Amino acid sequence: MIKLGTLPRMAARIAAPLARQIGLAVLLTTAAAAQSGEVIVATTGGVYDKTLKEVWFEPFTKATGIKVSTITATDSEQRARAQAMANAGQVTWDIINNVDVIAESAQNRSFTRDLSAFCEQFRPRKDLADKTCNPAGVRITFNATLLAFNGARFPGAKPRSWPDFWDTSRFPGPRALPSFNDPWRVFAAALLADGVPADELFPLDIDRALKKLDKIKPQIQLWWRTGDQSQQGFRNGEYVMGMIWGTRASALKAEGQPVQISYDQAFMLADTMQILRNGPNSSGAEALLKFYLDNPSVQAKIAERLNVTPPSLDAVSMMSEAARANIPSSPEAFQAIVKHDPLWISANQAKMLDAWNAWIQQ
Repeated sequence: MIKLGTLPRMAARIAAPLARQIGLAVLLTTAAAAQSGEVIVATTGGVYDKTLKEVWFEPFTKATGIKVSTITATDSEQRARAQAMANAGQVTWDIINNVDVIAESAQNRSFTRDLSAFCEQFRPRKDLADKTCNPAGVRITFNATLLAFNGARFPGAKPRSWPDFWDTSRFPGPRALPSFNDPWRVFAAALLADGVPADELFPLDIDRALKKLDKIKPQIQLWWRTGDQSQQGFRNGEYVMGMIWGTRASALKAEGQPVQISYDQAFMLADTMQILRNGPNSSGAEALLKFYLDNPSVQAKIAERLNVTPPSLDAVSMMSEAARANIPSSPEAFQAIVKHDPLWISANQAKMLDAWNAWIQQ
């Protein structure tokens, strides 16, 4: 498998995936499909759920005869309910969808299947990003958390990194940062701004990060808790520079807002689908994930609709030029992305949250 940073070498690979098109993906015999019943997948609902159904699940059902039904739940609800079902010995879902930091945690691994054997079939695939298929699950999309700023407010030099975010003399104006139950990216940004090399970030020095945050705290006019708040704050001029999800920045661009972004020192997380242990249809769940990985055209359509990065280089090559403009699509962009440590983050989540809550309330 390739490193994620090699995804942009796409132009010459358009022909390669043709043999894996949906119409040629015969994953199960008709008899086996009939015996498999349906696959129950938990999603976060809304546009995300609608997109998966139309682009992935319905074509999968047409190709295999296996029905896919969805249950709507937040990330935390999916985790809690999956744990409760495992504890009760009555697992009624097949797949949950959590971000990689949560998916690779010891808690999630305790009630989800180890997919090492399943992933072996994808090892020869040169188009797939590193660790797309891994023991914890299948990474279906990648989304960046990055620095966004109002380009109209900075007609000359542009802020590009977290040291720039802290530089209020060169780049004056109110700032925005997230404040919810996942503060590691804010800590990491503070440490990068304080001079810690990206490859030496983990384990995060929380005390050092908080000292650096003390210096920027008076400039933070918006502590957003939802993506909608981050967008509205930009529209209202509450901040000229902030940490934001890439999907939200793309939505602001589509509105014609003067938002510009930088992938320098951005954080890239992966939505990961995991198969629950002792679920009602594990074989059908495997077939569903295999269908996704075997069909870059499906990945490309999902990525276009959701403004995310697909795991396959072949899928990136199938996206429109406009869609590729909304995701990191150059070797330089990927090289600038910070590599995070999911295991350390999940193991220290409570410690980080306690420190954050104590600091933010001061």
